[in-house]
Amino acid sequence: MLWKIVGASVLLGAGSSATWKGARVGEYFGRVDAQEWQHEHPAPPPPLVELGKHRVQVTDTRRIVPSTGLAPELRAQTANNNLDVVRHGGRVYLAWRSAPNHFASPEAVINVASSDDERNWRYETSYHLGRDLREPRLLSLGQHLFLYVSRLGKSPWSFAPEGVSVGEQRADGTWSELEPVGPAGAIAWRVRPFQGEGLMVAYRGGEHMYSLDGGAMTVELWRTSDGRHFRPFSARGAVVSRGGGSETDFTLGADGSLFAVVRNEEGDATGWGSKLCRANATSLDQWLCKPDPRKYDSPLMFEHDGEVYVVGRRNVTSNGAYDLGSGGGMLRTVRNELSYITNAKRCALWRWVPGKDRLAFVLDLPSRGDTCFPSALSNDATGEVVIYDYSSDLTGPDLPWAAGQRRPTFVYRHVLSFEPRRVD
Repeated sequence: MLWKIVGASVLLGAGSSATWKGARVGEYFGRVDAQEWQHEHPAPPPPLVELGKHRVQVTDTRRIVPSTGLAPELRAQTANNNLDVVRHGGRVYLAWRSAPNHFASPEAVINVASSDDERNWRYETSYHLGRDLREPRLLSLGQHLFLYVSRLGKSPWSFAPEGVSVGEQRADGTWSELEPVGPAGAIAWRVRPFQGEGLMVAYRGGEHMYSLDGGAMTVELWRTSDGRHFRPFSARGAVVSRGGGSETDFTLGADGSLFAVVRNEEGDATGWGSKLCRANATSLDQWLCKPDPRKYDSPLMFEHDGEVYVVGRRNVTSNGAYDLGSGGGMLRTVRNELSYITNAKRCALWRWVPGKDRLAFVLDLPSRGDTCFPSALSNDATGEVVIYDYSSDLTGPDLPWAAGQRRPTFVYRHVLSFEPRRVD
């Protein structure tokens, strides 16, 4: 997909002639000397911290994949990125994608492991279909544990979603084979328990995201009572957003109202970057959205002690914006994307500012290079949330995103402490 964007930039004259001199072209394709790039691109100061009800700090970070605690059957390839965690039956289950690099590959494997201490991990199963597999999503529904995986093509040069498959842990602890499930051509972004059922947040039209053809995409809500048969969220249907939206997550506030973040990379009439959406408790599928020029890739949302939080990828620039606000249509999309892939990234925590429908920066998790795709566990200790994510080596140099995607990435576990503070 990168070659389409770079090629289009040539045709459209997206950059000056200087853009195409060696070093810049190398950045587009991730070909940089890491130490030299970091020296020439010092990270700007992080955004202004705006605390709410809590003072938040990272109290522990450790690498999970690869580590000595993994069962030998859990083979980690170079890239370990898309992931999910869930508690089920007294154990923590971790599913993650392992592949030669960030991009689509027939060598991609989805590994599933479980642990009773989050240090020593037992082998559960691995799935390999000879095509790219992404977005593993675990759902604990009563006595049942399901794994949903999005199927894609084999080429690293295209984004070709084919649909969702499901596997289930059997009563004897073994796992079933993957079987197609859910809406055709969808990418399942998040699954979670909801009112005694399972709820899937998915998007369709992903094939348009990097094709630069301006094709419409939809964000949809689907529900299931048995983990295998899905129906639209309400009689109004499944679609909650149309336009350029893709990766989407939501959570419910203390009053039952909905808060959502939609990644809007392709852009639409609302702009480029993200959409911040709200819905009343009585009509959770009727979203009202406003644009945000920042792009919170791979968003995770959760409510903690009366506050709504978001974890997502942060663009490490002076203002953090994805949308450069220059040009329109395809040209604007190309400029935004070329700038984005040649900047450093962090996995960051934000909070939803009550009454203002905007996100305020709280902190960066230890992260760099190619990073984020978070998942959360509420910890047994009061006031703590455990975040699993992935990142380039935390001890290594900073990298532009395009370089991080081609180099080793690892799965990390972070403990976040939320200390109540007085808010006047």
